Amino acid sequence: MGIRPTAVQALRRNTSILGDGRSIDCAVVFPEEDGAERHPAVIVIHEIVGPNEHIQDVCRRISELGYVVAAPDLFTGPLRRILTPTNIGLAMRSLSDAPPELRRDPAKMAEFAASQPSERRPFLEAFARVSAPNVQEGFTRDLLAVGQHLRALPEVDPSRLASVGFCFGGSMSARLATADPLLRAAVIFYGHAPPLEAVPSIRARVLGFYGSEDPGVTQSVPAFAAAMASAGKRFEYQVYPSAKHGFFNDTRPNYHRMSANDAWDRMVRFFGETLNR
Repeated sequence: MGIRPTAVQALRRNTSILGDGRSIDCAVVFPEEDGAERHPAVIVIHEIVGPNEHIQDVCRRISELGYVVAAPDLFTGPLRRILTPTNIGLAMRSLSDAPPELRRDPAKMAEFAASQPSERRPFLEAFARVSAPNVQEGFTRDLLAVGQHLRALPEVDPSRLASVGFCFGGSMSARLATADPLLRAAVIFYGHAPPLEAVPSIRARVLGFYGSEDPGVTQSVPAFAAAMASAGKRFEYQVYPSAKHGFFNDTRPNYHRMSANDAWDRMVRFFGETLNR
């Protein structure tokens, strides 16, 4: 995909948004189009590594399609100092041999963290923390505040808002759909489903992308799809053969070009349909 920092920086506005009892950093990227037209908007929710260059590039690409894009840093504050790329790399080495379902159970993740070498515990404990339901509920309230900020911008059509997230952010995109009744669309890239009891509150159309070689996430998709169907909700999803977790991120070894390109095209069409772009 390629990073083009100058294209992002020229149209980027950094701001601070009052979220769930705290201020969170957020970058808002605007399309280059002139005129008084109000644009649809998309919240881009980062992976566990935060809003890095890959996320910035995703924001640029979406803004070039005519959307206003917000990229909040949900780890603003102490978590940002712990969840650095270097520290996450150490944690992933510990997790590489752990059961895939470990990431879906914060209590088991905390037990696992306690069993690891002391230098890895803070990062693994942070992993467990951001997976805890009460913490994710707080992140969801942060995202609701980001949505309110976007809807108040003069450049944004407040009736046309969507979200997309990757990994941790994919899970949060799903949770946001359960909490924001005005959200038009939610896209999930290899993120966990929201609590199934919250599915009936979803009003947005939901689109999911998963890898067949990512059992820790993908094996839970059928139950999510069944819950959505039972509640009369619209959920479309694609499981890509041979794709692993993080297949869309072209800066990582798991990048799978064919799957990533297809997912991008599907997402663009999906946003066009749901946001009337």
